[in-house]
Order: sequence, then structure tokens, then C-alpha cells
Amino acid sequence: MRDQVLRLLRERREEYLSGAEVAARLGVSRTAVWKQIAALRQEGYAIDGSPRRGYRLVAEPDTLAPDRVQAGLATRVIGRVLEYHPRVTSTNEVAKARAREGAPEGLVVLAEEQTGGKGRLGRRWHSPPGQGIWMTVVLRPPLPPAEVPRLTLVAAVAVAGAIRQVAGLPVGIKWPNDIVCRDRKLCGILTEMEADMERVHFAAVGIGINVNQDPAAFPPELRETATSLRAELGAPVDRAALLRAVLAELEAGYDALLAGRFAAEVLPRWRECSVTLGRRVRVTPVVPGAEVLTGLAREVAEDGALILELPDGTLRRVVAGEVSLRPEE
Repeated sequence: MRDQVLRLLRERREEYLSGAEVAARLGVSRTAVWKQIAALRQEGYAIDGSPRRGYRLVAEPDTLAPDRVQAGLATRVIGRVLEYHPRVTSTNEVAKARAREGAPEGLVVLAEEQTGGKGRLGRRWHSPPGQGIWMTVVLRPPLPPAEVPRLTLVAAVAVAGAIRQVAGLPVGIKWPNDIVCRDRKLCGILTEMEADMERVHFAAVGIGINVNQDPAAFPPELRETATSLRAELGAPVDRAALLRAVLAELEAGYDALLAGRFAAEVLPRWRECSVTLGRRVRVTPVVPGAEVLTGLAREVAEDGALILELPDGTLRRVVAGEVSLRPEE
């Protein structure tokens, strides 16, 4: 009954809903309704009550519980099945385990906190409780493994678009998949897959977004390079609303990819959001001891590779590496 009462309050958010009407619509007593209202208040829902007018939902707690996320979610597949955890080691690890067990495409594993969040190149992702969006999406694309890196570009475009839409912040994408503001990192994306030579069994697209952290709360080693939406805007952001926008944008981009419209629809948006193209950059290779490259970032290829113009004018394809936008450092 709790979810039904909450749904009615959300539907009539701009007006008061009498306890008698709620009781009649749900076929319960007014006392039962009152008990559910009291329980919701205990959970952190701000509900105004008046003996003459009834109840009105004023504000909701900033959680990523499934009922909050799925209320108003505009997707067909992605996020229709949600697995929510107050705390996990890594949403990517949970999602991969569920995928191996046969989880459906579109499953989203969400956590309020990660104790061992994973970033690119084996790094850990700082994931404090209740302050960010830490999630992994299970996808089963009918694509050859060589095309899976496009999913990372799809995800980057989705996150950048959602942040611009919900927070109004002009964020950019640093190759290949970091979302940045003023060259400070807001979001990281890690795509992992299991596949054989010919087909992909599943891809786990992990997304970590710094939403409401205080800059002073970042570990010392991150304070010069990381930021959050709250730090940039000077005000908190509704995490559930942002998550819904990310999932909707992700589904739209994924549909375009599967329909063969990646080059026409996704790649131009990636280029438009890029803070890498047209700049002189330094690329540190993934393989220890390999050559560090410095040059002008000319283009991103359809497979996600960065096209770098070296000082001698030759072009080099870079498929993996760490890009610095301050090559003099």
C-alpha cells in the first residue's frame, strides 16, 4: 500500500489529496492511510498535512530507490529492471555476475555507495554514500566485439546530454569517456564485456557521476582534478531526476547504434561535446614503457580511436591511453 499512496501523492503533487479520497481509491480505512503517510515521513518524504485539505507531497528524499527512479522514467528497456543496493563493492562486478546468470538487457545495478568502485586503467573510483550516481547497465548488443567501444562513446554522449538538460551545465567530453567541467572530472565511464570471437555475450557499462559532493570531501589526491555538479552549480542536484535523464539518453543512443545510425547521430554529438579535438594534448600509453605521444587532436574515428597529428605532420591512431589537456605538464 505504501507505493500506491506515494503514487497518488505524486500524481496530485500540486494540490492536496484528502485522506478520504485516498482511502476510497485504495479500498482501505483512513487510519491505514494515515499510517502509510507516517511511514513515508519516517523515510524522509516531506508531506504537508491539513485536517481540512488532506495531504500534499512537498519534497522527496534524495535517494536512488527504484520507486523514485522509475517514477516518470521515459525508457522502454533500460532501467525497467533495477537492482538497488545501499552499499556494494562495485556495481560493475554485481552487474557482470547478474549478466552471467541471465539478467535481461537493460538491467541497471545502482548503489548509494561503492567500497571498491572501478575506474579505467585499474584505478579506483571514489564513491561516497548518497552523493553521486554509481551504476552499471547490462546490455546485450548484437554486435561484433570490435564495435563494442562505440558503447562507451554512446554513454559519454548520454551523460553529457543529461547533465546539460537537468543541470544546465555546459560540460564536455575528454577522450575517450571522461565528462569534465573546466577540465576537472565529473564522470567516468568503464565498459567491460564478455565475448567470444564472433559475438558479444554482454557488455557492462559502468557510469560514475560526482553529483553532490563538497569539494573538500574529495581525497587529497583528487582535489585538483575532480569536481561535482554541486561544486560547479553552487546548489545540489536531484540525483533521481538526473539518473532518469541519463537512462533515457542512453537508450536513445543505444537504439541509434543498433539501427546503424551511430555515425549520423551519435558521433556528431560526441564531436560537438568534445574538449579534446582541436587541442594540443599528451597521450600516455596504457602499456608501460611505450612511447608517450604529443600532438594535435585532429579527429575521433568511428571506432572511437583518436587521430593525433604529431609534430612532424604525420597522423597516428590512438586506441587507448590517458590524455592530458595540459601537455606541458
